Amino acid sequence: MNKQNFSRARALGLYVSVAALGLLLSATNARAATWKGLEPFVSKRAEVERVLGAPRVDRYATDGTLEFGVSGGRVTVFFVTPKFVASKRLPQHYEGTVLQIVLQHETAQDTPESMNLVSNKSFKREAQGSVEKYSDDKEGIFYTFVESRLKTTRYSYSMDRLQRVQQGK
Repeated sequence: MNKQNFSRARALGLYVSVAALGLLLSATNARAATWKGLEPFVSKRAEVERVLGAPRVDRYATDGTLEFGVSGGRVTVFFVTPKFVASKRLPQHYEGTVLQIVLQHETAQDTPESMNLVSNKSFKREAQGSVEKYSDDKEGIFYTFVESRLKTTRYSYSMDRLQRVQQGK
C-alpha cells in the first residue's frame, strides 16, 4: 500500500470513529436521567425491586407507584400506566416501565451552592418565597430546595426522550 492510500484509509478510519462517537453521544443525550441504574422508559418493576428491595408501600395496582425507605428519606417510583400510554400515544411495550423517580430528602444538608447549581448554566432556577427549584429539562433532573436545603430530587424523562419514545425510536 502506498503512502497516499494509507493516509486516506487512516483519515477514513478517523472520520468513521468521530462519526460513531457523535452518534453515541447523541443517543446518550436522548436518554433520561438515571438513579442507581434505574432509567425512565427502560427499567421495569423487577429491576426496581432488585435495586431497592421490597417496597414499603405498594400502590402499583391502584396508581402505579411503589414507595421505598432509603437512608435519609424515601423514594417513590412512578410507573407508566395504561392511561399514560393512551394519553401520550406511546407504544404499548412502555407500559410498566419507570416513569419517574422522586427522592424525598429528610436530612439532607445540600444547598444549591454546595451542588454547584447556581453557576451551572444547564439548570434553570425558579424561586418563590423560601422555595427554589432548579431544573435541567434536557437531562430530566429536577431539584427542590426549601430554605436552601435539598428536599426533593426528581429523575424523570426529558421532553426530547418523550418525543423519541412517541416516535418509536
